[in-house]
Amino acid sequence: MAEMIFILKSVLLPIFIMISLGYVLQKRFKLDLSTLAKLNINVFVPGFIFVKFYKTSLALDMLFYVMVFFIIYVALLYVAAYSISKVQNLDKAKATTLNNSVLFFNSGNYGAPVNDLVFKSNPVAMSAQVIVLTMQNIFTFTYGVFAIQSVQIGKLKALLNYFKMPIIYALVLAVILNYNDIAVPNFIWTTVSYLSDAMIAIALILLGAQIANIKFSFKWTSSYIYIFIRLIIGPLIALAIIKVMGIDGVVGQTLFIASAMPTSVNSSVIAQEYDNYPELAAELVFLSTLFSAITVVIVIYLSHMIF
Repeated sequence: MAEMIFILKSVLLPIFIMISLGYVLQKRFKLDLSTLAKLNINVFVPGFIFVKFYKTSLALDMLFYVMVFFIIYVALLYVAAYSISKVQNLDKAKATTLNNSVLFFNSGNYGAPVNDLVFKSNPVAMSAQVIVLTMQNIFTFTYGVFAIQSVQIGKLKALLNYFKMPIIYALVLAVILNYNDIAVPNFIWTTVSYLSDAMIAIALILLGAQIANIKFSFKWTSSYIYIFIRLIIGPLIALAIIKVMGIDGVVGQTLFIASAMPTSVNSSVIAQEYDNYPELAAELVFLSTLFSAITVVIVIYLSHMIF
């Protein structure tokens, strides 16, 4: 019980304070949500990705195992979510937003603090978390954007627009500089660090502002099964993959806990940016984060027993 209360206070409370701030600001000032979304995707996220890729030094064997795990995990999640959307006979635009709510999980501003708490700053655990975090962000702002735009404007135009995204060039540049051990000038590093640090706050404030525009009529109750997939089925799938791959110890425990995170704020940011059921996306993020206060604690407890 003490650990659960500590998680709620140290991890969830700051997140909900930021979301509440966005809610109040939207009610008071009627913020331009489209502009906020553009700023996040085109300015703050590229800075965040650049910093993470440039700073992180990773062991190749761990990198390989975590990458393989992530690819299999996301593929199986997609099959589960896609199957449900087919059974429900949803239109492609709505199905994309719902599928994204399952595929994109909050491994950054939620997952990283949880990791730090559970493993007490264990460098192996945090390295595995950083790999998941990095791949999740790349996946979110590549496939996530492409999936929505391919529905709206077609696959070819979506692919061309994908290569216009600053995140791609921030990623490539960071990898090149990191691999060749090239120092970034201090004034540039300070700039991108500011952008990186601002990303989480902007994303959470944007989420709160989106929630402020929602009238919770619960008209999407049939869609809440996707929250169940994200919070319950997701960790079970991850555990099966971990066991089959023979990943044990701290890395296995890290991946299991990471798989239990709620829907990523960025899935809501993308939906807002491209006007693809943004209210539904924001509601799913909010509710999954709310329910995760229970499910994440259970997964942490099980991880201690299993690993």
